[in-house]
Amino acid sequence: MFDNIPSHYLIIGTTIMAAFMGTFALFVRLRAQKKPVSAKKILIPPFAMSTGALMFIFEEFRVAPLQIVEAVALGLVFSVILIATSKFEVRESAIYMKQSKAFPFILVGLLVFRIILKTLFADSLDVGELAGMFFILAFSMLLPWRIGMLIKFKKLQKSQIIS
Repeated sequence: MFDNIPSHYLIIGTTIMAAFMGTFALFVRLRAQKKPVSAKKILIPPFAMSTGALMFIFEEFRVAPLQIVEAVALGLVFSVILIATSKFEVRESAIYMKQSKAFPFILVGLLVFRIILKTLFADSLDVGELAGMFFILAFSMLLPWRIGMLIKFKKLQKSQIIS
């Protein structure tokens, strides 16, 4: 599928797309902090992203079991950072994401780290394989983060009902 395109063009193209998507995600997250949170808003991103797993239907994107373990482990490490910095607050009897000054720096840092990893592994892994690993890493980061957010949200929501 990618055989006709030189791999360095694919790496450059996917890196530019990752930078645009990361920037877009940053603005969406910052804007979302101005609106009340709901369980639905917390859970939609992992469900939407899970459709990306269909990429593994194609041979080019499949990765070895050890690579899956590595990507999941790194994703879990990143999710711990995101869970720790995601906090909620009650305003006007609604629950909002608390603005974190660290969040934009964390998101940009993760994006830069991802680009560095992609550059390092571009010579040793096939472009499709690399894409598969980064999808696994991103999903392994997003899912626990959102589950952690949901737990914090439900706990705060429950305390609001009791109060």
